[in-house]
Amino acid sequence: MEELSLIRDNARRVLERAAAAAQRAGREVTVVAASKMNDTRRVRAAYEAGIRFFGENRVQELEGKLSENAYEGASLHFIGHLQKNKVKNLVGRVDLIESVDSPELLRLIGRKAEELGTTQDVLLEVNIGMEEAKSGVAPRELAALVDEAAKTRGIFVRGLMTVPPVETEKGKTERYFEQMRKLFIDMGAKKYDNVTMSILSMGMSADFETAIACGSNMVRVGSAIFGERHYDR
Repeated sequence: MEELSLIRDNARRVLERAAAAAQRAGREVTVVAASKMNDTRRVRAAYEAGIRFFGENRVQELEGKLSENAYEGASLHFIGHLQKNKVKNLVGRVDLIESVDSPELLRLIGRKAEELGTTQDVLLEVNIGMEEAKSGVAPRELAALVDEAAKTRGIFVRGLMTVPPVETEKGKTERYFEQMRKLFIDMGAKKYDNVTMSILSMGMSADFETAIACGSNMVRVGSAIFGERHYDR
């Protein structure tokens, strides 16, 4: 179908652009396809084009596509706001939970992981723009959350994630990305057995090349691969 062919073409272009930006920055970069509201056929089209990481925002949608083997052969991330009552549905089923922002979530994830006899990889989400409508720990509270994570069994912190404010002022987005890079470096100086700053997940369809230039090594790209979301799909 034409729409699937378009997704494959888009995915290849995004991978090429990310690879070029990564080469300029001198680091490897992972492209996570943000597949919210895209069905199994569309996910598989992106996979056929070379996408090997997918991120979902909604637990129910993720479970439905898991049952259809949508992500077979790929790594699956949860990138949306995580409700406490949904933790049990994700732990041990996704490779990375990118959106942990509170001690309570850490404890719930760790407890469920221990029940399953596994360790759950997570990222700590930072609300770098201090926006009331967005989730994420405040930058000034990140160090305390990292310390809490270090005491939590069953989890392994792999790094940080952020969704900065949408900005039209030239250079403003870069400043948010640079602030995240500094936090990433500062938290990397902490020495804990279950915390390592190896992933900095920031940058989406409109700004992922800028994010890579500013230090990101994981980007979450949705509309540039799948097109604009249709909420009646």
